[in-house]
This record gives sequence, structure tokens and C-alpha cells, in this order.
Amino acid sequence: MVDTARPLRVLVYSNDADTRQQVITAVGRRPSGELPEFEYLEVATGPVVLERVDAGAVDLAILDGESAPTGGLGLAKQLKDEVADCPPVLVLTGRADDAWLATWSRAEAAVPHPIDAFRLVDAIVAVLRGRNAA
Repeated sequence: MVDTARPLRVLVYSNDADTRQQVITAVGRRPSGELPEFEYLEVATGPVVLERVDAGAVDLAILDGESAPTGGLGLAKQLKDEVADCPPVLVLTGRADDAWLATWSRAEAAVPHPIDAFRLVDAIVAVLRGRNAA
């Protein structure tokens, strides 16, 4: 059973404020009745992503692979390589054919641009369900 008392801290990284807002709007405050509410942390730079995840302040990281100058796929790989208790990572890829890059980055899930709310929510719930079951 998932503890729904504490909100899940979801980091949304993109250098594009519109992309961050699209993710937050698509997912909403509580995408599934089996999960707690989400509390979002919007981040626009790679160094802040690394700082927040390393500090343990994140339950799920959603990283935009199309961000510049620091791409979300490279950040995902760095987090998985360097953070001992790295939270699950979902990457937003440029297109569906880029899913192999998500595998390389060791992200738990990938969703292509343009953002499809149903696909994004399904991926998030699957990732968090897997983590909570572990």
C-alpha cells in the first residue's frame, strides 16, 4: 500500500517554461488514486537538477531530452551513474524513435514529444507503481 499522506516531489526539468507547464498541466495534482498528490519543482538548469536530486529532495524526475544546453538524456545518465539512491527518471524524447536513447540513459521510462497526457500519466503511474512495489 502506498503512503498517500506525504505529497510526491516531482522535479520537472526543461529550459523551456512552456514544456514544464505542459507536463504539469498534463499530469495534474493527482494522476492516480493509488498515488499521493504531486508537488512540483520546476527546474530550468542542469546544475540545479543535480543539486536537488543529490540532496534527496525528489521522488520522480521528469527530464526534457530536448533541453539546451544540458539535455535531459545526458542528465538522466549522469544521475543514474552518480547518485546512489537515484529516484526514478522519465525522459521526454524528441520523437518515438529516440526511445533507444532513453535506454542508454538508464531512465525508467520515455515519452516522446509532443506531450500526450494519457501516455505521460500511464508512464508515470507504471514507474511509480514499480518503485513503490520494490
